[in-house]
Amino acid sequence: MKNYLKYLTVCAIGISFFSVAFAQTGEKVNVLKEVNKNKVDVFIGSKPFTSFLYPDTLEKPVLYPVFTAEGTDVTRGFPLNPKPGDPTDHPHHIGIWFNYENVNGLDFWNNSYAIPKEKKSQYGWIKTDKILNLKSGAKGVLAYHANWVNQQNSVLLEETTQFEFTAVGHERLIDRTTTLKANTDVNFTDAKDGLLGMRLAHQLQMPTKEDQKFTDDKGNVTIVKGGTDNVANGNYITSEGKTGNDAWSTRGNWCKVYGKMGTDSVRVMIDHPQNPNYPTFWHARGYGLFAANPLGEKIFTNGKSAKNLQLKKGQSITFRYRVVVDEGKNAISTAQIQKFAADFASKK
Repeated sequence: MKNYLKYLTVCAIGISFFSVAFAQTGEKVNVLKEVNKNKVDVFIGSKPFTSFLYPDTLEKPVLYPVFTAEGTDVTRGFPLNPKPGDPTDHPHHIGIWFNYENVNGLDFWNNSYAIPKEKKSQYGWIKTDKILNLKSGAKGVLAYHANWVNQQNSVLLEETTQFEFTAVGHERLIDRTTTLKANTDVNFTDAKDGLLGMRLAHQLQMPTKEDQKFTDDKGNVTIVKGGTDNVANGNYITSEGKTGNDAWSTRGNWCKVYGKMGTDSVRVMIDHPQNPNYPTFWHARGYGLFAANPLGEKIFTNGKSAKNLQLKKGQSITFRYRVVVDEGKNAISTAQIQKFAADFASKK
């Protein structure tokens, strides 16, 4: 890495469809399925950007890892490829994912290898069964079909998702359009854990002077002494000016995370007016969970209001998000983020 400070940003934005209004770099995006593996790799030019993983050993499909243009991985390595000093809490936090805590009483969000067999019936799985489209070019495309199922493989929801991968200047963009169609009557009961999630690299966690207590899905407790973590240096700021821990549970059309990674630093997320319950609530935690959850209104408002989404059999709903990964000598400015957000919101 160069010896001056660079900044790296992560943004997520919801949108119906996406076309780039900013100047593209001209670098080809290559989307390549690995032979005999449930894995699709995405390269921008010759450099890896991310991979779509959907093996049977995972309880949901994920994008992991996620790299900047300079090759810095902004995602936590644990549990798939632990990095030195990685926190080992919340083993269900892998890369970037999309699911929810309470769908007809099943918890899709917290399911992982750590759940005891006797408790698995309380959790749901998202099983990818078809890759629908792979396309390389100025814009890379990956589309897939998956089923949200219970432990008996009964289908609650059919998911159709399309990713679009693009390079815009030094930014790397992921646009996600996900449509969920109910195979039976489905209730998304207002809950904290959802919807679009990302687990950040250790450096992007917020530093704290307070002891932190983590309990994993097996009930194991880890205590991290306050002031002893010399790696974490991240922070949040939202479109409404909320910073640090005050970003959590507040609404806004974007949220930025930033912090040094070696000599570099990383940042951002954004919502779209067509998404349900816009603007989203930010489930942004200091320990490294960065999530947008429009359906967790009850806990985020301390019970003042709630958002319970219901779909009748055959009905569908669409969620649209963008993830932007940026780095450079200077942090991406509020004006730049607002330009990305306005462009994003204007696309039909």
